This record gives sequence, C-alpha cells and structure tokens, in this order.
Amino acid sequence: MFNILQSLPRTINLSAILALLLFLGLYLASDGFTFDRYFFSWLFRYFHVLSGVMWIGLLWYLNFVQIPSMPKISDEQKPAITKVIAPKVLFWFRWAAIATILTGLLVAYLNGYLYQSIILGIGSDYGKNTAIGIGMWLGIIMAYNVWFIIWPNQKKALGIVDCNPEEKQLAARKALITSRINTLLSLPMLLTMVAAQNLY
Repeated sequence: MFNILQSLPRTINLSAILALLLFLGLYLASDGFTFDRYFFSWLFRYFHVLSGVMWIGLLWYLNFVQIPSMPKISDEQKPAITKVIAPKVLFWFRWAAIATILTGLLVAYLNGYLYQSIILGIGSDYGKNTAIGIGMWLGIIMAYNVWFIIWPNQKKALGIVDCNPEEKQLAARKALITSRINTLLSLPMLLTMVAAQNLY
C-alpha cells in the first residue's frame, strides 16, 4: 500500500478503482440504474464537480499560497517555482477550467435548462434558472480570463515566451489582477451554483 501512495498515478488509479467499485456496489444494491438521460446527467455532473474542484482549488492555491509566498522566496530559489511548479499548475488550471465549463453545459443541456439558464430565466423561472444562469455566466467569464488573459500573460511572466523586461513585468501584473478578479468572482459563482441546486 505504501508503494502505491508514493506514486501519484498509482494513487489516482486506485482512487478511480475504489470509485468504480463503489459505483458498482450502488448499482447492484439498487437493482441497477437505467443508462438514460438522467444517468448521463449524473455522470457529467460528477465530472463537472471533479474538474471544478481542481480548477477553483488551483485558483485558490495560486492566490492564497503561491503568489503571496513569492516575495519571501530568495532569487536563487524562485526558478523552482517559475520553471517547474507554476507551469504545471497552470497546465492543470487551464484544462480544469475548460472541462468545468464543458461538463457544466452538458449537465444543463441534459437536464433541459441550458437555454433558460443562459438567458437568466427571463420570461420563465427567475429562481433556479436565474441562479444557475448567473453561475454559468460567471464561470464562462472566469474560464475566458484563464485562457485569454491569464495564460498568455503568464507565458510571458514565466519566460515561456520571450519578451523584454518591461513587457514581462506588465504581463505579470495583468495575470495577477485577472487572477484576483477570478478569485473575486469565485465565491458568488459557487453560491449561485449551490443555491440553484438546493434553494429552489
């Protein structure tokens, strides 16, 4: 067991196997599930939550841990963050963002509220559709920020893309401010998502 836990791929594989066994146990205990629209709605909601946890978890890691810690790290140690850790974090960060949006849109489509949520429930149900719609739009704005503002500027700030020192400093500032905007939007986005599922 200790050998499995020393390897992240083995740990994740074991976690997936345990989840699959639990799923099969629930399947058999309830005389099975019907593999219909509701099943796939559940399945994509599960993937939506998984990718959302990865995305927002990394957003908060960046804003609560990595960024505030950088001034305290000596110049000779900073390349460990900027050349090794940050590029890996940003890889998972941006792909988790797109996975969260796509799976969320699939869940909305499968449950029949995609259109009404996109238009914020105007003309129909201002409760649930408005709440989930606000959350969807906030998530889309945040994902746009990740892919089209944070990532291009982080590539310059981290030296992945060559640029002059002034441009590098400006890019780092733009990435930071946009990341803070996403942090600002994260609590309202999560509130509307949970409210839509539990208050209406």
